[in-house]
Amino acid sequence: AKVEIIAPEKSEYKGKHGLPAKSDKKIGDTKTNDYDALIVPGGYSPDLMRRHKKMVAFVKKMNEEEKIIAAICHAGWMLASANIIKGKRLTSFFSIKDDMINAGADWIDEEVVKDGNIITSRNPNDLPAFCTTIIETLSSK
Repeated sequence: AKVEIIAPEKSEYKGKHGLPAKSDKKIGDTKTNDYDALIVPGGYSPDLMRRHKKMVAFVKKMNEEEKIIAAICHAGWMLASANIIKGKRLTSFFSIKDDMINAGADWIDEEVVKDGNIITSRNPNDLPAFCTTIIETLSSK
């Protein structure tokens, strides 16, 4: 798989523990038809990403095109902002459970939950199941 990091701007960002990540593209230079899947990272980055209308619109359009959207930990915030989880079964980090329910999701406490094109997991401990589900779903397309 070819992986690209998309961000509000083409820049270098620092993760929660100070690890750098350099974006390959800024959101304004992306088209959903160039991608088969979207993985929204966890931590607090989704809260920052959802402040950018183009980032939210990208998630919404990927969903409209029934592309795979995977979200772990706090990434559910981005899905809620894109208004794509009403009536969907999903999971997330426990502290945003109420946010997910208030956005209309059927929240379940499981290591990975797949509902249609949306794949969710709770935390880094769930990464093996999360990644396996993403790979299996991509392989079946």
